[in-house]
Amino acid sequence: MQQMPCKFACLFKITKTRGVTFQQLNSLKRTYVAQNNRTLCQQSKLKPKSSASPFPEGEHLALEKSVVREVRPVSPLVPPPSEKLEINEGLESTAVAGDLETVVGTSSKKEKQWKEMKLNLDELPGILARLSKIKLTALVVSTASAGFAMAPVPFDLQCFLLASLGTGLSSCAANSINQFFEVPFDSNMNRTKNRPLVRGQISPLLAVSFAVSCAVPGLALLTFGVNPLTGALGAFNIVLYTCCYTPLKRISIVNTWVGAVVGAIPPVMGWTAATGSLDAGALLLGGILYSWQFPHFNALSWGLREDYSRGGYCMMSVTHPAMCRRVALRHCFALIGLSSLAPVLDVTTWTFPIISLPINLYISYLGFRFYKDADRSSSRKLFFCSLWHLPLLLLLMLTCKKSFYEKDNKKETVN
Repeated sequence: MQQMPCKFACLFKITKTRGVTFQQLNSLKRTYVAQNNRTLCQQSKLKPKSSASPFPEGEHLALEKSVVREVRPVSPLVPPPSEKLEINEGLESTAVAGDLETVVGTSSKKEKQWKEMKLNLDELPGILARLSKIKLTALVVSTASAGFAMAPVPFDLQCFLLASLGTGLSSCAANSINQFFEVPFDSNMNRTKNRPLVRGQISPLLAVSFAVSCAVPGLALLTFGVNPLTGALGAFNIVLYTCCYTPLKRISIVNTWVGAVVGAIPPVMGWTAATGSLDAGALLLGGILYSWQFPHFNALSWGLREDYSRGGYCMMSVTHPAMCRRVALRHCFALIGLSSLAPVLDVTTWTFPIISLPINLYISYLGFRFYKDADRSSSRKLFFCSLWHLPLLLLLMLTCKKSFYEKDNKKETVN
């Protein structure tokens, strides 16, 4: 208190020379009051800790830090519980950041590496069956067998088995290569998006290896086990299906006619396997299969127009719908004419055109309804009719075929 006049004298001198501000005077007042009047001094009280934290995020982060501390301790030596609470937050944040960097680095390395494809050997037969389109392959083998049985020669069981096996292996190879080429397009279609290559159930290398392992022995059986003509037809059919029909599906509607030729060759192969020559009967069987495919496939593609358009395929049902219905009806009538031509070419008796007329008229009627209505119902009826029409027609043809002995006796009578 005794030093205050001296301080005021010093302050007066400073004020006289430099000047004083309002803030300096106010600070001097508070200092004087605090030192001389203790009762006026404000007493600060510590704020009590609240039971509930106003920031739940802080609690969540604290829990996460505690979990990180338990899983990845900073020190290799586990400290006692009393010392765990005093760990520096800087070390904790460094540990968390280090863990995040490790996880990110590991994931980036895994993305850059090739992923190993695991293949279950128990599922491999089913995958290969779907890769080779086993139902379509069975249809191809059955038509080839019908061609072999229709040939006017004695039945040779060994040749029949070799021809059937070689034709089946060739069909498996062609279908596998077809799926290999069409993976990016099949993935856009509902009908084909579950194929093995699209779903990644089998690697492309294994698919190509399977195709090669089917094509080589299949063509070898047809060429050396049957005859070179049948082997040449099998090789030609594989090339026509994989190198012509498959790319044409995205270029022109001509692919439908090329695909019909592919489907017409198997019965011709069966006939040549039995006779060793390309006769009029073989061409007749090929013509029946050729015409049958148009009502069958055009009716099928009519209900899949959205799928084919999404996949980028150029089909008659998508680009030329009127032509699609017209061509289907035209070839339904062609089946009647080809059936009537069979006894003329001395392949069957005259009974065949008569007993096959009802089923040929029925499929022609459904083809006409498809042509007039142009809806999904008529197309489905025509498609399902084609499924039973072909095997029944071939069965009737087989029951009415002329036997080898009748033809032999006819030749001897002429001579």
